[in-house]
Amino acid sequence: MTRPLIAVPARFSATTSALRFAAEVNARTLIEAVWRAGGEPASIHPADTGVADRLARFDGVLLPGGGDLAPYRYGAGDTHHSVYDVDDLQDTFDLEVARHAVESGLPLLAICRGLQAVNVALGGTLEQDMDTGHRHLVHPVRISAGSRLEQATGAEKLDASCYHHQRVDRLGTGLTVTATAADGTVEGVERADGRGWFTAVQWHPEDTAHEDPVQQRLFEAFVRAAAA
Repeated sequence: MTRPLIAVPARFSATTSALRFAAEVNARTLIEAVWRAGGEPASIHPADTGVADRLARFDGVLLPGGGDLAPYRYGAGDTHHSVYDVDDLQDTFDLEVARHAVESGLPLLAICRGLQAVNVALGGTLEQDMDTGHRHLVHPVRISAGSRLEQATGAEKLDASCYHHQRVDRLGTGLTVTATAADGTVEGVERADGRGWFTAVQWHPEDTAHEDPVQQRLFEAFVRAAAA
């Protein structure tokens, strides 16, 4: 059976151990999670033209983690000193991918920066630096009953592997919160109207998906939607 084709926007990397020059990369654990779920992951080059046409050949989009969005993208007048790895082309591409996928109904799974990109693309804002960052941290997350996220994972509570210092401040238009941490951090969002297949999580399910069936189910639900 043909695997559904999943677009995974690449991340710019200044150095990589396997290559002599700067590279475009995606996390191996992320790619392997999509593959285990039955998808055919394909990294795509960030470019600021023809996004809709380029995505037309794909069955789904996975917006992965990465560096921070430029604060001006969500109306901030200054930049916190902790903001890192900002790239204008990466931001332009990710935001356009997020808008197109949500508006067109193309199945979309967004992770960490991906969630933040969707939120900003829909008019939301971010807290530039949390008082207590969620970096190198595994903590419990509570999931809203009846949400697409709950349906995908089969869980109302799970342990989430997090690596982020920013979080949702003002929620984007048309989004609803589907998961939260004990400190109130938004850990999941999706469309309030339930249209299309879209869910976003602030944690990194790919970190533990190889050994945690609950995390792997999120990728499986996404790939099933793409196959449909």
